[in-house]
Amino acid sequence: MELYANLDQKQANEIIATLFRHGIPAERIVSKNGRYTVKVDEQRFAEAVSILERNGLPRQEFASLGEVFKKEGIVASPVQERAQMIYALSQELARTVSDIDGVLSARVHLVLPENDPLRQQLIPSSASVFIRHQASVSMTELVPQVKMLVANGVAGLSYDKVSVINIPVVADKDTTASVEPAMENFLGLWMHRDSVARAETMFYALLALLAGIAALAAYFVWSRRQQVYPLTDRRSELS
Repeated sequence: MELYANLDQKQANEIIATLFRHGIPAERIVSKNGRYTVKVDEQRFAEAVSILERNGLPRQEFASLGEVFKKEGIVASPVQERAQMIYALSQELARTVSDIDGVLSARVHLVLPENDPLRQQLIPSSASVFIRHQASVSMTELVPQVKMLVANGVAGLSYDKVSVINIPVVADKDTTASVEPAMENFLGLWMHRDSVARAETMFYALLALLAGIAALAAYFVWSRRQQVYPLTDRRSELS
């Protein structure tokens, strides 16, 4: 059953590897346009979706500056260009934060008011960063670096006007245990449990064949020893 489609190679590989670690076989199919589709068994579809969601897969795709400001033949107004610039900055910053190890997803919200130079009181810019990360990875020590990254990435934004919210995601307790039944040890080789039954059948069939050959060889040796050869009387020959 189709799980996700229109993926690039990196996304498809991450999904396949994550599902394999949890004991779920998956198939990767290449489309004509060079994109990938991942399929899983229909009976394990819901389990696969839940596992990928906990691991933040497939990862969010961010729009680049070039994509946001792609020319479409329509002259944009100053208000539209400003909104596009804010959106593009948010996407670029969120992409950078998402590359941090342990981060499952990230979003950056920028508030950049258009201040009038004639006004006596100017409204400061601000930013909010939402980070969803693995509970096993501590993000507390990285908060100052994230705030510095966002503040330095936006003109006129001060460090104290950046807030960071960390949401840890705890993996299910049975996640690691689910790997054990999927892989079994057979004669020192780790293989998928679906392949163990076939391997055992082939192994015992080979043992039976070898035992049959050994029995035939033993019977042949025994039958040769049972043959009686007549002895010739050497005295009658001499006379």
